[in-house]
Amino acid sequence: MLKRSKEETILFMLGALTILSVLPFGIVRILEGNLILAAVDLAIVFMIVGIMLFVWVTKKIRIASILATIFYSVGMLASVYVKGHVIVYWVYPTMIAAFFILYATEALLINTISLAALVAILQDRMSPLDLSSVVITLVLINLFSYIFSHRTSLQHLELNHQAELDFLTGVGNRRAFNRRMTELFRPQNARIDAMLFVLDLDHFKYVNDQFGHAVGDQVLVKFCELIRSRIRAIDGLFRFGGEEFVIVAMRTDADSANNLAEELRALVESTALIVNYPVTVSIGVAKRAEGEGSEAWFQRADAMLYEAKQNGRNRVCMAP
Repeated sequence: MLKRSKEETILFMLGALTILSVLPFGIVRILEGNLILAAVDLAIVFMIVGIMLFVWVTKKIRIASILATIFYSVGMLASVYVKGHVIVYWVYPTMIAAFFILYATEALLINTISLAALVAILQDRMSPLDLSSVVITLVLINLFSYIFSHRTSLQHLELNHQAELDFLTGVGNRRAFNRRMTELFRPQNARIDAMLFVLDLDHFKYVNDQFGHAVGDQVLVKFCELIRSRIRAIDGLFRFGGEEFVIVAMRTDADSANNLAEELRALVESTALIVNYPVTVSIGVAKRAEGEGSEAWFQRADAMLYEAKQNGRNRVCMAP
């Protein structure tokens, strides 16, 4: 079975619950001869089944979520129109479900339109007091659902952000680097000039052995602060592992990348990251080649880092 996203799983669960809860009513209404309401129930079931199959095959969750919410709402309104206010309680779970599969703003917009249609349907079938009670409770449910959904989305974004930061240096971690590479290799970004820098602090094991890991950690923190002060906001600095870091420089040509790498190397060499002990960095640089994958690109830059190490360290090597 193919791995499914969280959004797909939620949509499948809501679809299954809808089918299990609506289909029995459709069957009972057929047996009772209430064919109009039965047709509405079965139409909802068939539409949800179709949406679930569509998602299963295409994995296009956004389109399916919007269609499912619209079908839920139209089916609910059709049922109320045919049966009247006696089944208005179905409106509540229908509107709440929208916030589980759509962005909060989208769900609120569709529910607002549905609520206006519901008022038009029921205004001549309910007393003003009863209709006002229904409208007020639905407005409150939508407001509470919107606040909860919006807050949950903000917390989710914050958690994702924290999960992509290196706990020591505060720069992006390997997960963040992989996401940046995925974005960079999307078709719409294929023509963007980009350079990859792989940086490694020279003899860093000696620093840890000689001065202790606490000092070594401070060196890493200061090193990252130094690099971040020089690169642009559109570039990315990531800790790849240990004392190895990666910079993704966007919209940069080879000459500019070489100048930047040399500047970074000289900056590290001239900065006292440890008092009375020189700390230097070796850098490998590679430009993204047409038709090249992210792994091959990284391997070329890493090979240049290895060459810089072999040639005496504290130097820059750029892939041809």
